[in-house]
Amino acid sequence: MNKELRITKNQKEKHIYDLEEHLINFSTRIIDVVNALPNNRIGNHIAGQLIHSGTSPKLDLI
Repeated sequence: MNKELRITKNQKEKHIYDLEEHLINFSTRIIDVVNALPNNRIGNHIAGQLIHSGTSPKLDLI
């Protein structure tokens, strides 16, 4: 196998950790966006959709 294609267990764990950290940061930014939406019927609907879709990737990783 080509040396460049080999991934050690340590590298794989670091990659998963980096992805986890990225998804947590993404979820935090989604929450900030939701908090900036107007508090009306449309804003609440969009907020619910964003919270559901924007925070689920982190839960899928677990």
